[in-house]
Amino acid sequence: MQRYLALYLVPLSFVVAVTPRARANEETFTTIDFPGASLTIAVAINPRGDIVGQHMIAGVSHGFLLSGDEFTSIDFPGASFILAEGINPRGDIVGRYISAGRTHGYLLSGDEFTTIDFPGASLTSALGINSREGIVGRYESAGVSHGYLLSGGEFTSIDFPGASFSLPHGINPSGDIVGYYDTAGARHGYLFRRNSFAAIDFPGSSLTIAWGINPRGDIVGRYDSAGVTHGFLLSGDDFTSIDFPGASFTVAFGIKPRGDIVGYYMTAGVSHGFLLSREGEDDGQNDGGHDSGHHHDHRITLRVLPGITTTTAKSEGF
Repeated sequence: MQRYLALYLVPLSFVVAVTPRARANEETFTTIDFPGASLTIAVAINPRGDIVGQHMIAGVSHGFLLSGDEFTSIDFPGASFILAEGINPRGDIVGRYISAGRTHGYLLSGDEFTTIDFPGASLTSALGINSREGIVGRYESAGVSHGYLLSGGEFTSIDFPGASFSLPHGINPSGDIVGYYDTAGARHGYLFRRNSFAAIDFPGSSLTIAWGINPRGDIVGRYDSAGVTHGFLLSGDDFTSIDFPGASFTVAFGIKPRGDIVGYYMTAGVSHGFLLSREGEDDGQNDGGHDSGHHHDHRITLRVLPGITTTTAKSEGF
C-alpha cells in the first residue's frame, strides 16, 4: 500500500567546501564535504549538475542536495536515518529512510515526500530514478531480497537468474538498468536491457559492482583487486580505473550525460564525496572517453542471459 505524505524539506544553505585537484587530459577532481559533517558521500548527479548523497553529523545520517554552491539537508520528518540515492533531470529525488525500525523508500518531488513500499514487503528502498520517472530499488519479502522497477504505477520484480542476491541501482532514460548480483560467493555487476541480463566483471578483479549509467550507456561503479577498492568507468568496450589521488579507497557512483562522475573516497579513515569533471567530454554525443587514472586495454566480456519472466504487482495510490 502506498502512502502519500505531504511533508517538507528543511533548507540549510552553505558555500560548498571544495578541494580542486588537477589531472591530465583536462580532468579535475573536486572534494565535496557537507559543512560540519564527519562523512560525505556523493551518490548521483543529474544533467544540470545537481548532486545528491549522504552526510553524517553527530552520528546521524542525513541526505543532501548540492545545487550550484549550496547544500540542502534532506530529512524525512520522524525518521532516524535517511539518505538520498538518485536524482533525475527534473530534480526528483529518491532514497530510503528508517522509521520505527522499518526501512522505506521515498520519492521527493518539489517539497513533497511520497513513501514507496513494495506490496507485502518488510523492507523497501528506492535507489535510482530516470527522466521518465521509472524508479529502481530493492525489497525484502519472506526473508529474500529482490530488485524492482516501479513504472507507470506498477512494480516489477527484477532478479538475476540463479543469483542468491541481486540489487538494481541505476537506470537511464532508455530503461537500461545496472546493479550487482551474488552467486557462488562472488559479486558481479550487471546490465539489464530489453529483458536480458549481461554480467559485468572488471578484468582481474575479485568483486565488481555497477552503480550508475548515463543516457549514452556509460557505466560507473566499483571493483576490488589485490585488496584495494577502485572506481571504474566502462565506456563502450573499455574499462578505465578511477582513483582519487592519495586515497586508499575510491568508488564511482553516478555519471551525467557529459561524463562528469560523482562518488566518494577515503583518506586517513574519513569518507569524502568527489566530483570528477571531465572537460573533454561533449554532453554525451562523443563516443570517445578520457582516462581517469589507469587505462586498461581490455574488452569487456558480457554474458548475455535469456529474458526472464518478471512478477508485476500493482502499486496502490502511486
